[in-house]
Amino acid sequence: MATRKSVTRPEEKIMTTVPTTTLMFIRHGETEWNRALRFQGHGDSPLTKTGRAQARALADRLADAPIDLLISSDLGRTCETASFIAATTGLAPTTDARLRERHYGPFEGLTIPEIEARHPEAYARFRTDDPDYVLPGGESHRQHYRRNIDFFQTHLQAHAGTTAALVAHGGVLDSLFRFLAQLPLDQPRCFLVPNTSLTIVKHGIFYGTSRWVMETWGDVSHLKLVERFEGL
Repeated sequence: MATRKSVTRPEEKIMTTVPTTTLMFIRHGETEWNRALRFQGHGDSPLTKTGRAQARALADRLADAPIDLLISSDLGRTCETASFIAATTGLAPTTDARLRERHYGPFEGLTIPEIEARHPEAYARFRTDDPDYVLPGGESHRQHYRRNIDFFQTHLQAHAGTTAALVAHGGVLDSLFRFLAQLPLDQPRCFLVPNTSLTIVKHGIFYGTSRWVMETWGDVSHLKLVERFEGL
């Protein structure tokens, strides 16, 4: 009797050559400007007492997680948040400017009423959600998106098969969501991104093909004790 030959199907071959890469995205802790409802962008303000408590709670949650890399935006609020994670994991954080928030130009440091009063024409253009509108001295939504996506793609190439904790901003998570869901840039946000929320995405073989998938979005279960004791 003839012996039937084993045939390797294309998807089986792929499954042995594409390692799973995990990105654990973290938004920074609450800042003074967050609390005052001021635009931040490339401008900065320190974490509040609550923001530091949030960062400590998140760091405790990640203390025993199998993380290989800790990477942060190079802005102060993300670096401060990352320092708490570094203390519990023993990882030395590195920074990457591509993980910065969008540059909001003259809006930075101002509340919406102040922006409307001082920069009415620029704010009216901004409110149209035109992804190619470049804020004076700042950048467009599309420029910011491309900067963020460049980081995602080059990180995947350089660190395939690793798990990285990435401390970034709400706008970076906006880019991530649109990239994964293939949403247009002119569509208003349909999701929330709380401070120190944990979002986990993976790249590997899922549903038979190589792709990105979202495992967790905006998880803040680690903040329950913070809310109890900080009065959030």
